[in-house]
Amino acid sequence: MAQHVNTKAVKGRRTLKFLTLGDANREVQTLIAAENAGTLKRLGNWELGQTLHHLATWVHFAFDGYPVRPPFLIRVLLKPFKKKFLRGPLPAGLRIPNIPGGTLGIEPVSTQQGLDELNKAFDRLEHTMPVQPHPIVGPMTHDEWIQANLRHAELHLGYFLPA
Repeated sequence: MAQHVNTKAVKGRRTLKFLTLGDANREVQTLIAAENAGTLKRLGNWELGQTLHHLATWVHFAFDGYPVRPPFLIRVLLKPFKKKFLRGPLPAGLRIPNIPGGTLGIEPVSTQQGLDELNKAFDRLEHTMPVQPHPIVGPMTHDEWIQANLRHAELHLGYFLPA
């Protein structure tokens, strides 16, 4: 079993900035090419497929509903930071209390399965506005939903070094 990495303390994690879903997709393709070439280095705890699956899962929650709800106090304290949250970067190493693994959508899957799921999720997000309110900041515009998911992708894809 691999040793658990404290992702808050990881050194060398890349700082990414995506303006569009296409930017994120291009980065994913770069990481997959590096994985296929055997040159992808992972700094965090998850494999690439697992990471792509996680990102896709959270996109779908915006449409289908969130299975967890943050405590009231967390929602009140963090809601004023909506603009900062949408501009990024997101903080590393946060964990949802009482959730095994600290978050959802982290089941191991192949890179191809994770890619297929993320492509479907990003296509859905690009063409349809999510209907669920964000669990912390409440209702968001379509562009805000896209920005929130781009910040999420920046965080997690930054744990991979393509060469």
